[in-house]
Amino acid sequence: MNRKQLWLLPCISLLAIGMANAQTFITIDVPGAGNGPGQGTFPQNVTDFGVIFGNYADSSGVAHAFIRSPAGHYTIFDVSGAGTGNGQGTQPVSMNLFGTITGVYIDSNNVNHGFIRETDGSITTFDAPGADTSAGPGTLSYNINLWGEIGGYYFDSVGRGHGFLRHPDGSFTTFEGPGAGTGADQGTGSAAGNGLNLEGAIAGAIIDNSNVLHGYFRQPDGTFVVFEAPGAGTGPGQGTDTDGLNAEYLVPGPYYDSNNVAHGYIRFPDGSITEFDVPGAGKAAHQGTLPEIFNLRGLVGGQYIDSNNVNHGFIRSPNGSITTFDAPGAGSDSGQGTIPSGLNFEGNISGYYIDSNNANHGFLRIP
Repeated sequence: MNRKQLWLLPCISLLAIGMANAQTFITIDVPGAGNGPGQGTFPQNVTDFGVIFGNYADSSGVAHAFIRSPAGHYTIFDVSGAGTGNGQGTQPVSMNLFGTITGVYIDSNNVNHGFIRETDGSITTFDAPGADTSAGPGTLSYNINLWGEIGGYYFDSVGRGHGFLRHPDGSFTTFEGPGAGTGADQGTGSAAGNGLNLEGAIAGAIIDNSNVLHGYFRQPDGTFVVFEAPGAGTGPGQGTDTDGLNAEYLVPGPYYDSNNVAHGYIRFPDGSITEFDVPGAGKAAHQGTLPEIFNLRGLVGGQYIDSNNVNHGFIRSPNGSITTFDAPGAGSDSGQGTIPSGLNFEGNISGYYIDSNNANHGFLRIP
């Protein structure tokens, strides 16, 4: 259950053409990042001010949070209580325009907890009411909006997912999507990073009792809008996911067809849905097109997985034209390649690439 935003019209198509010819890549390796398989630097997003944030995995596989200024200076932090074992640590997920960050930290028992880091460096930790804090996933704090409202989901003692909103005063609203399943790994989830808009509407996916995904957004008054991409499959692990929504309720994301191939879609504010595939995307199970980022100009991007299971980046303009790219240094074997994770208003893309040794490196792509 997963991730950004709107359209400006004709001038954007010219921007997309220019991006293919004038792109610049900056490689981002945070000091202290490991260089072994699965280690390295993982940018989560780039803000409209050029700040990049995310986490890096050190030589022991422990995650640490970083903030990179536009000048290339790093701030590193760890949440008190974060575990120090492989796969544990601190992972920022969302930053608002004031620079307040939310995300998760994974403790020594491999349980997730939410945190909020203010711009002065102070950190507040929390667990959603009903979250199982003894074992299992716990609380996934995935989104923060301009007002400091936080959205995400948590897992209870049977492993079922439930949505939540944490209000600026620290109170919670929890919710269940219509038709949400009641078993382990079923229920209600949220998009990550850009799933909560200025009004407090939140987008995500509902997993039903047959393990099929259904896209939704929950409006500020608690009303749910549930939708399906026309080509979505109806088997386990298939259906419609979302990657977030903006103030105008534009929602992009992937859907998974009856053959478990991923395709992109954009749901517009009027309820119409446009589906698309990146040229070169594979057509076998677990391949295809995976939108994960968008901005206020209507650019939608993400990764596509080719027929050799290699990852590549793409950006789609509002007129439907698509530009593909690979970060310099990206590996070309199965499971390697380029994975975008953030997109700002200027069209700058952050992400990471997996090299030929399966180590991870951050990048910033400037059109």
